[in-house]
Amino acid sequence: MKLRITRQVRPSTWRHRFLRWSRNVFLLTGVLALGYSGFVFLDSKLYQASQARRFQQQLESAAPPIASTSGVADLPVDPALLGALGRIEIARIGLTAMIMEGTDGRTLRRAVGHIRGTPLPGQQGNVAIAGHRDTFFRPLRNVQHDDEITLTTLNGSYRYLVDSTQVVAPEDTQVLDDSGDTTLTLVTCYPFYFVGPAPKRFVVRAHRIPG
Repeated sequence: MKLRITRQVRPSTWRHRFLRWSRNVFLLTGVLALGYSGFVFLDSKLYQASQARRFQQQLESAAPPIASTSGVADLPVDPALLGALGRIEIARIGLTAMIMEGTDGRTLRRAVGHIRGTPLPGQQGNVAIAGHRDTFFRPLRNVQHDDEITLTTLNGSYRYLVDSTQVVAPEDTQVLDDSGDTTLTLVTCYPFYFVGPAPKRFVVRAHRIPG
């Protein structure tokens, strides 16, 4: 007489199914997050390269600057129609980025943005530029007093020296006020390595110098 031996298979428990499902969800989430981060990084690099190339072509074919009554060059048309407003460089800390108009999410993902309501780069007053702390403005964590900042526009190149840095609350918009001098204000979130929406703002103030 033959005995039939059957192997008893233990049915999957709810806990095992939940752990397997959670593992797959976390794996998929990680893959999607890495994919999105890669897309954002590549998109910003390609955008910066294309704007830099276009800006250089415009520089080489630019008409003579249009001087204003204050002696500072003015842009002849709406900045939104020009593409890049210019380029910002701080050589000592390795910062170079194209400047676009506005501070919406899409703009700041691809470039640094001119804060609307403040003078345009090259104009008289307090020019204000914002950027993300984890991309284009990350090098600002190393900025020092008397670092030189260069703004290059279609109307000329302008040099600034850093006067000060400070940490302020997000609602402290006085840093954007016009003091009557020709100044530059750079704004980014703070702390630089904070995870999630940063609670403060890091502000760099600089004054215009000849040349």
